[in-house]
Order: sequence, then C-alpha cells, then structure tokens
Amino acid sequence: MKTQKLKAGAKKDVRKIAMLVEKLNRCRHEYYNKAEPSVPDAVYDHLFDELQQLEKKTGIVLSNSPTQTVGYTPVSALEKVRHPIPLLSLDKTKQAGELLQMAGKAPALLMLKLDGLTIKLVYENGRLVEASTRGDGDIGEVVTHNIPAFCNVPAGIPHKGRLVITGEGLIHKDDFEKMKDGISGKGGKEVCNARNLASGSIRLLNPAACRERHVYFYAFNILEGMDDFGKIADSRGKLLEAVGEMGFDVCPFMFLQENETLPEIGDRITRLKALAKDRQIPIDGMVLRYDSLSYSKGCGRTGHHYKDGIAFKFEDDTCETVFRSIEWEPGRSGEIAPVAIFDPVEIDGCSVSRASLHNLSFIRDLELYTGCRLLVSKRNMIIPHIEENLDRGHYSRALVPKKCPCCGKPARVFSRAGDKGRLVETLHCDNQECSSRILHKFIHFAEKKAMNISGISTATIEKFIRMGFLKTFRDFYHLDRYRAEIVRMEGFGEKSYKKIMDSVERSRNTTFTRYVVAMDIPMIGRTAGRALEQYFQGGLQEFAKAAVDCFDFTSLPGFGEAMCRNIWDWFHDSGNLKLWKTLQKELSVQSARRFLTERSRRYINEEDMIMTKKTNGTKKNPFTGCTIVATGKMEHFTRSGINDKITSIGATAGSSVTGKTDYLVCGAKPGSKLTKAKELGIPVLTEQEFLDMIPA
Repeated sequence: MKTQKLKAGAKKDVRKIAMLVEKLNRCRHEYYNKAEPSVPDAVYDHLFDELQQLEKKTGIVLSNSPTQTVGYTPVSALEKVRHPIPLLSLDKTKQAGELLQMAGKAPALLMLKLDGLTIKLVYENGRLVEASTRGDGDIGEVVTHNIPAFCNVPAGIPHKGRLVITGEGLIHKDDFEKMKDGISGKGGKEVCNARNLASGSIRLLNPAACRERHVYFYAFNILEGMDDFGKIADSRGKLLEAVGEMGFDVCPFMFLQENETLPEIGDRITRLKALAKDRQIPIDGMVLRYDSLSYSKGCGRTGHHYKDGIAFKFEDDTCETVFRSIEWEPGRSGEIAPVAIFDPVEIDGCSVSRASLHNLSFIRDLELYTGCRLLVSKRNMIIPHIEENLDRGHYSRALVPKKCPCCGKPARVFSRAGDKGRLVETLHCDNQECSSRILHKFIHFAEKKAMNISGISTATIEKFIRMGFLKTFRDFYHLDRYRAEIVRMEGFGEKSYKKIMDSVERSRNTTFTRYVVAMDIPMIGRTAGRALEQYFQGGLQEFAKAAVDCFDFTSLPGFGEAMCRNIWDWFHDSGNLKLWKTLQKELSVQSARRFLTERSRRYINEEDMIMTKKTNGTKKNPFTGCTIVATGKMEHFTRSGINDKITSIGATAGSSVTGKTDYLVCGAKPGSKLTKAKELGIPVLTEQEFLDMIPA
C-alpha cells in the first residue's frame, strides 16, 4: 500500500498540531480541574477548530488530542501478545573501536540509546490498533489502553495499509525531577530513575494515572510497512524521516559514512550526548545501525540479537565515598555473606550505600578498614560494586567476626580453590538452627525457580516464622489454620490473605524440577533437576529410591562426584526423607510437558519451558543430544538463561566438566572448568561461536 504523500509544509503542520494539542490540553486542565481558565471560551473554540482543520488536512491525529472523544479506559490486567517478528536486541560493546570497525563496512546511523521501555505500535489503514511492550522479545504485554495517555503518539496517520513501528517509551529527565518526590514504586520504595518510572507508568492498568507521568514515545525502527518507500530509498534514515512527517517523534540520529575516523565518531557521540542533555532525554549509550535496509537484512541474526548494529554502552561511572562497616548475614547453606556499608552516593540517579564484598579474600585484597575511601560503581548500570580502596595499607582483621552475627555460635573459615588455583576463603555458620539460615531456606522454597509462591514476600515469611505459622515447608499449605490471626496482623487484611492463599494454591500444581530445586539439595539446581527429570521420566519415587540405593549419578551428563555424594547424603538424612514423602501429599507433581500443556491456554512462563527445537531439515543442528557446559560471565545470557538456551536446542546443560562433556561454552573470567576442559581435550567455544553454530 502506498503512503499518502504529505503536502508542502508538512513538518510545519506537524509542529503546529503538537503545539495546539499541548495548549488545548493545558486549557482544559485549567478549566475543568483547577477552575482557573486562562483563555476565554471563544479563544479555546478558535484553537480547537484550527486543530480539527489541521488534523483533517494532514491525516495526523495525536492520541491525546482533545478532538478525540475516546476517554481513558482502565483494564483489569495486562494481556500477553506474541510478536510475529521477534523484537531482538543488539550486541553490546564499551569500546568505541568496535563502532569504527562496524561503520567501516557500510554507511550507518549513529543514534541515541534511549533509556526507557521498548514499545511496538501497530497501525492498520491509518489507525492505531495495538500497542505492546517488548517483553522478552517473543512475548510482550498489551498496553494499548495507555496510548491515549502518552503525550505524542499519533492515533491516526496518513498511511493506508499496515505499519508496525518500534521505539522507546520514556520520561524526560526534567519531568522526572518534578515528579519523583510525589511518586512511590513497588512496596512504597522511592522511584530511583526516569527509566524505572517510565517502565512502571507504561504498564499501569489505569491510563488516567499514566497520563500524569508525562510519557513520550520516540520511534527508532520500522518493522513492517512502507515497502514502496523502501524501493525508492533503501535508507533507514530516510524512512525514519518520512515517519517523522507522519507525526512521530523520531529518536535523534546522525548519518555516518564508511570513511569515518575514530575522532570523528567520538565527536558525533559528543554532539549527540549534548543534544540529549539539552532535550532532557534519558540515555545510557549510543546505537550504531546500518543505514541500508537491504544490507541490514543480509547481516542476519542470532537467537539473541540482530547483527546489523551494535549498542555502545557508556563506561560505568565511579564515585568516591567512605567505608563504614560490614553487615554479615548467614544464608541457607551456612555461608555468611559480607555486605559493605558506606556513605550514600548517587549513581545513575539512584542512592547507593551497600555493595557485596563476596568473601573474606575479597575483603583482605581490598585492605578494608573503617573510614577508608572507596571508589564505587554500578556495573552495567545495575549492580553496585567496590572498584578500589583509595587508602590502602591499614587492613583491619577486626572487621571479620568470630561468631555468627545471628545465632552467636562460632564462625568457621572455609577455604576452597578459586580461579587459576587461587585460594578463596569464606565465613560459615554450622548451626542448623540458626534463624537466618532457616529464613533463607523458606525464602528459597517459595522462590520463582522453586515452588513459585509469588504472593508472599520475604518480610511476610519472616513474620510467619516468628509467629510460629511456618515450622516446615508443609506449613505453607496449611496457613488457613491461622486465617484469623493473619487478617488482624498490621499491614494485612482479607485481600492480603486471599492473595497469599491464591498463590499457595497455584503452587500445588508443580513439576519434578521445581520440586527437586525446592528441596535445596546442595549443588542440585534447575539444570541438574532437568537432567534428573529426563532420566527418571518425571518419577519422584524412582529418583528417591535410586538415591537411597546409592545409584551412581555420575553416569548422568554433567554430574560429578560431589553432586552424587550430596544427593546420597541428603536422602540418607531421615528428616529430609520424611519431608520428601510428606510434602508430596500436598502437591500435584506433573511432568513438565503435561504441566505446560495444561497452562497453554494462558501464556507460558518461559522458565517452565523445556523446549526441543525442530530443525525440519534446514541447517543441521550440531548440538542435538550433546552435553554442553557453560562457564564464566556471558555477554548475552544470565547463568540460567544460557542453560535454558542449551536445553532449547536439544542438548543437555551440564553443571560440571566430565569426560562425557561434548562442548564447553566459555565467557569472561572462566573458572576451573576451562582448565579441566583443556586437560580432557573437550572443544571450547566462545559465546559468539556457540550462537553462530545454532541453526537460524
């Protein structure tokens, strides 16, 4: 379908429409909400008529235009939607040299990397029919109801046919500064930055509330439509400019030529950063993407990202602060985790005053002592991290307690081999009755990867343990005994009680893997749980009998001697064996396949999936039936994510390197698994090599 050609002066008309919409909405607010009209009715009517005429002339109607009679309609829940064309991300770098390398292959665009929430808009014959979030790239959430609350999204455009546009929903920095003190996030916590506020606002159920957040949309890509235009100009930049003439705000960008030098690219980055600062646009980097649409298409993609561009992330900012103390907290395994407490500093719009210290060796290497100056960052703009001690030479051993800070029992120093054979020391509490250890066991049991009791918080679990409602895991399924006490507790009521009980009831239908993970057998997580489920065909009794009979679990892919011994020890503990048997009376434990089938009327939680990808005779999958182990920090995956990916391509995700391992996928800072793989002659793949070998 052809795009309707806008008449001369179209850009001027678009700006005029936006100005009139803003002015008329302000006048309406003054008249209806404040009872303080700033203009006479005749002036308002004149402006209204002018807006109507411009909308008719151009075919552009903004979703929040006062000429639209559609009001704000709340929804009860956000529906899920599958993206026919996956909304994949781009590969990332912090090296400007990689931008130069990519730009040297073909003309490209350099644009702002907007810091908000990715949105997809679908238009049919000039009318907006659907808006959704990116979600995980395959499945997003429908937010069409909130589009009238956006400040600048066209509800009607001069384009006949289908048009699908992606962009970023965001809140400008100056708007955020005005609003942040009056808005609370989840659990009443302070909203720390514009990105978080934008993400939450776009997903609100009530568009009237969203309207107060001043959310804007900036287009950065066209997924479908305008094919005729593409035949005339094979240019992503020209296409975005054409979209801008339809009434969309477009993400600011600059054209790059193939012969750009590194200083020239650096200068363009500086200019774009200045533009973002001037317009108060939140960004966290730059994006380079090839201008030619046909060239981009030929670059292909991986399962995670498109190969026609790259995201340039700004270096993590570091701030100086003063170290004050260490908080120590025993986890469910008994390891006592150290957390640094320091004077609050603001990084990326958030106040940061705590960071993990990992272990005793890390503390000793930093030479920490009370009052020393630290350099603190947020790695990848997410995780607080101590980069350096600026006042070395005065390490204080007094920082390490000799007793568990929770139960007061003696603390034990445990040593193990770390990366490159280096000795790593950790602090442990061996008291099985330590209240902190018990609390963390209950928290683990209720976690998403285990029994998934999503309606109960850590604070609530702690209260219930203190009140005597939770003594064993089975007590979760008998909280109805304490209904009267729970509804009378401070901060609770009938709604809170119902939310908890509904979540508990949902968790009764679970899988073999979730159940095994919930039992917290040392070293037996989801990857091992899935391998056990596959081997024992979902039979919990068969698995338990094998463990009691000291079955050789090292015969399973990815199982080493330590894992085997841990399973034997756990099942030879009478208390654990009793828990294993009695808890099953409360649950319906199904195979993962049946579990997914019964949930398929709703959208599936991806973490429940055990997928087998069918290649149907296209490119042969070299990984089918293989055992693959991953080690080190991955660029595109979490540890759980890389194992899910391995499973999805028909392979088994191993947890340790053995003679039965077929491949080792190696990320940054690999550990002893790499050394063992080399000793055994096991093929080692980089993360990118692994992705490139997966059939498209």
